[in-house]
Amino acid sequence: MALKSRICEILGIEYPILLAGMGGASVPALAAAVSNAGGLGVLGAAACSPDQLRSWIRQTREMTDKPFGVDTLLPASVRRGSSPQSGDAPDNPMALLGEYQEFTRDFMEREHLPHVDAAAAMRAAGAPEMGKSGLQLFSREFFEAQMEVVIEEKVPVYAAGLGNPEPWMDRLHANGTKVMAVIGKVKHARQVVDSGIDMIVAQGHDGGGHNSPIGTMSLIPQVVDAVGNRVPVIGAGGISDGRGVAAALMLGAEGAWVGTAFLATVEAGIEHFQKEAITESGDADTVVSRSLTGKPARMIRNKWADAWVAAGKEPLPMPYQSMVSGPVMASGIKAERKDIMPGFAGQGIGLIDAIRPAAEVMRDLVDEAETALASARSYS
Repeated sequence: MALKSRICEILGIEYPILLAGMGGASVPALAAAVSNAGGLGVLGAAACSPDQLRSWIRQTREMTDKPFGVDTLLPASVRRGSSPQSGDAPDNPMALLGEYQEFTRDFMEREHLPHVDAAAAMRAAGAPEMGKSGLQLFSREFFEAQMEVVIEEKVPVYAAGLGNPEPWMDRLHANGTKVMAVIGKVKHARQVVDSGIDMIVAQGHDGGGHNSPIGTMSLIPQVVDAVGNRVPVIGAGGISDGRGVAAALMLGAEGAWVGTAFLATVEAGIEHFQKEAITESGDADTVVSRSLTGKPARMIRNKWADAWVAAGKEPLPMPYQSMVSGPVMASGIKAERKDIMPGFAGQGIGLIDAIRPAAEVMRDLVDEAETALASARSYS
């Protein structure tokens, strides 16, 4: 059976499969490849400066004439000027910054990691090119400047990887931009639907990067029941092959948001050793940690994440933890240390065993999903 749903018409795509907007990985080459293969490529632009974001959008347009999207973060707590707390996170992050940076230096010395300069550390923390703006990474001004670029460039699709894009909704829709938000709880789905969103990505705990405390199989149908009669729901979290795409559709979603499967591709923007780490890892090799960004994120287990647990330290909230982790990220990448900086990944990682072109991954996702959906008829 043909893999189609109403989001194909809404987004102007051939198949209801969307590339997750993974920061540092979903670069123009990957987004364009997915769009050219019939899905929706989405730029993972969370940490791009306004200048870099504009450049990425224009590069993508040069590589594809198909629709594509941009994913950034809009954490409400940062935009309000308050620190997002989690667990026992410190009330005054700046007071602990020096102590935590010393923890970083001790870790790097113990692991014999090479020294990196401040610029390299910031790039590793997610700021590839700060350009002339001089904006602090993940600050309110940073997020707002990104949104101005998204609006000025009139991108076909905008995805809020975190937070509610309501303050920009009218301007985005005036440009003809379709707007979606990634959520991890039913209450957040209801909130963004009330803002006039066009579709929702329900991403469960299985997913790589920032995700939900609720498992994917439990989250998708509950979000569908809550808002599915108002907007389409796209399933996400641990979907790494066509069977996962089919499962999301069977749970009531109308498409799939796929990340980890596209990390081990030729076009992905991560390092080759990180792609190898994905192909070498299995279902039990990921961990959820706040050690990189300050927010819970699923990644391949590594010594940096383990060190925070062993030390009993609470990571600082966003954006302060990036200042602490940046040197380790940059040095780990420079040294190609799979045990230090293997990268983010979802729990479906064990289904990936080779680095391939994105178009080939896309083709397999479609073929496997169609086969799985067709075989499901035998149970009726």
